[in-house]
Amino acid sequence: MPQSAATISGVQSMVLYETRARYFLVGTNQAQTKHRVLKIDRTEPKDLAIIDDKHVYSQQEVRELLGRLDLGNRTKIGQKGSSGLSRAVSAFGIVGFVRFLEGYYIVLITKRRKMADIGGHSIYKIEDTSMIYIPNDSVRVAHPDEARYVRIFQNVDLSSNFYFSYSYDLSHSLQYNLTLLQRPYELWSSPTSSTEEEVQKQSKHDSFDIFEDEGLPTQVVYGIQNEPYYKYVWNGKLLERVKDIVHYDWLMYIIHGFCGQSKLLIYGRPVHITLIARRSSKFAGTRFLKRGANCEGDVANEVETEQIINDASVMSFTAGSYSSYVQVRGSVPLYWSQDISTMMPKPPIRLDQADPYAHVAALHFDQMLQRFGSPIIILNLVKKREKRKHERILSEELYPAVINLNQFLPPENGIDYIAWDMARYTKSKLCNVLDRLSMIAENVVKRTGFFSNRSDFYCHTIRPDDRWGDLGGHITATGRVQTGVLRTNCVDCLDRTNTAQFMVGKCALAYQLYALGMIDKPKLQFDTDCVRLFEELYEDHGDTLSLQYGGSQLVHRVKTYRKIAPWTQHSKDIMQTLSRYYSNAFSDADRQDAINLFLQVYQPSECKPHLWELPTDFYLHQKNSMALPQDRRSYTLWWSAGILSYLPVAYDEVSCEDNMKKVKVKRANRFEESIDIYTEFFKPYELTSFDDTFGIAMTNSTREFMPKTVGVDPSPFTVRKPEETGKSVLGNKSSKEETLLQRKTAASAPPPPSEEAISSTSEDDSEEDRDDDGSVSQRSTPIKLLTESGESSRPQEGTCSRMVCVV
Repeated sequence: MPQSAATISGVQSMVLYETRARYFLVGTNQAQTKHRVLKIDRTEPKDLAIIDDKHVYSQQEVRELLGRLDLGNRTKIGQKGSSGLSRAVSAFGIVGFVRFLEGYYIVLITKRRKMADIGGHSIYKIEDTSMIYIPNDSVRVAHPDEARYVRIFQNVDLSSNFYFSYSYDLSHSLQYNLTLLQRPYELWSSPTSSTEEEVQKQSKHDSFDIFEDEGLPTQVVYGIQNEPYYKYVWNGKLLERVKDIVHYDWLMYIIHGFCGQSKLLIYGRPVHITLIARRSSKFAGTRFLKRGANCEGDVANEVETEQIINDASVMSFTAGSYSSYVQVRGSVPLYWSQDISTMMPKPPIRLDQADPYAHVAALHFDQMLQRFGSPIIILNLVKKREKRKHERILSEELYPAVINLNQFLPPENGIDYIAWDMARYTKSKLCNVLDRLSMIAENVVKRTGFFSNRSDFYCHTIRPDDRWGDLGGHITATGRVQTGVLRTNCVDCLDRTNTAQFMVGKCALAYQLYALGMIDKPKLQFDTDCVRLFEELYEDHGDTLSLQYGGSQLVHRVKTYRKIAPWTQHSKDIMQTLSRYYSNAFSDADRQDAINLFLQVYQPSECKPHLWELPTDFYLHQKNSMALPQDRRSYTLWWSAGILSYLPVAYDEVSCEDNMKKVKVKRANRFEESIDIYTEFFKPYELTSFDDTFGIAMTNSTREFMPKTVGVDPSPFTVRKPEETGKSVLGNKSSKEETLLQRKTAASAPPPPSEEAISSTSEDDSEEDRDDDGSVSQRSTPIKLLTESGESSRPQEGTCSRMVCVV
């Protein structure tokens, strides 16, 4: 009986060779046992001519092929002085092919950096790229505006927060990827599957039996290549021209956003906390230029944030313990904008179109139901009380739209709407903002649940907790599945949204650690090493997204809402506000043009006006504004067919016929390099460097937050005073003098209120919402075993070490 499925990795390194008439791109896998060759014609002035013979070459065959090409392209036969084949560039992947007004360019990744590791699958950040013009000089037809388009295209800095992986699908969540792998064998071998013929053909050529001589049975698995979620893919249009021509091993999809990984040490036991943010490539742009939604339901600044927790001592998906939680931010799904012609810090908000039947909101929430299931929970943080109507305009339009859509949905699958004026609560001296957010977060996480690939551990029976009993989500035979999602928004989806998402993520983190048996109750307190590490990860995430959309870092941070930020923070906030205003006023238009060109929303042509001549890009993003729609969607049955029958589970994750068509299946031996992730780490016949093999550019480790003398309690869940921490609470790592000064400033700041004080000062808190633990230390599960034996354990040093368990 064949075993469960595994993901397929493709070409991981390549070399571009050139002759006068051809480019030859030679790619290989990580083990360098299989090679593929692409032939690109350089004699076509404007068309892209690519030939892929789909043949897998051995290393010896590639050498012989390159030797023949070198010999055949010399000017004189037998001449040794000049080479007919020259090496142009080494690369790690193809970003895509793009054409402006002349011929095609190929964009290659020439430098990468490993940022994270999930289940043995490496995630890389693009560090540098190379853009190479394909036609040779003899056939090149020059155009005066070509250079300007190249400059605009290169304004999208590919070395800034673009990520890719060879074997892990970054456009989907961990829950989707592992759910796909856990589908039963009968689905892959079903005769109704559209890929069965391909499986039978490939099984003859690609599968082999390494135990054939010994007479042992072949261990067969099904390798899976699934289609990415193109909403979060940024080079989908750049690869569209060659997608159906080349083998899928060449195709590598990149995402834009943020990826960070930190290591939490629990008595030497490594736990990785990974944060992945995926920015939508639909209706993408900069602040003030992209607001609201387009005609297809895609909203501006839509970001899907996923936090993954895993025990790093076992890194395989089959044997390891993994948990994830997903939440979303995005602009208010209405037709609205702001007039930037007036030089004002806050231009007035205006509603561009009347939408009495909530058509655009229906399209947006239909996408969310299909991807996340139900319930969809909206946390709207815009202001309610204003002297002049500004943000309130959006709430007054969004709430009736949700009411209108909910009347057609079943009550158990309705959209939940939570409106909370966060800015007003911040100004109040009697109310604690984070205390109220923690109440909302607890309610949200209980409704949606979270993903875990392991059934419940022993701690739920040995150390039961009342919070665990009514946890939502969908329980399966192999663990838990998150159903539904929280959608947070303010006006810009930057400062307030990031703090709210941090509080929800902090609540979910407690449940995830509890589910994996790391702590004895699903509750985490502030001022612990664990929460400080998680807070810094989220602030890096918020700063990155804010720079991409608003042009500056976050203005208001978690410490601002906790009211423990030092006096120096105020001047920094002013500078960030001025930086954001300058970016919005002077540089956002050029950045928007670059994004439109990179995403191929605008494609240059001789018969069209140039990109810089367009008075607006409205018609580029609103496709149906130039044509009458052939069929109109129903105002009552506003969801796509088939979604309701599977709720609360997401339609994208069920084993239906539509989803099976998106998956390519390959029957192969278990130890084949393309599906065996351990060949990426272990090469017995090659001299490798430990740092190159295992080194990860981790954001932080709890080792940096722990005091120098941890005493008898090195737990990362112990509450510590600011002056006790091994790292400044401001997170500034510039110099020792500044760090010392910031520690003194943080120590002189008023201490954070205790949970009892918070409960007593918050006007709407009830007795049930107070923490039932009166102690100041929340210890993880193994603390009693250590203290009873009298042994004290120090955390492991370093952020690059890991343990491997071969399954």
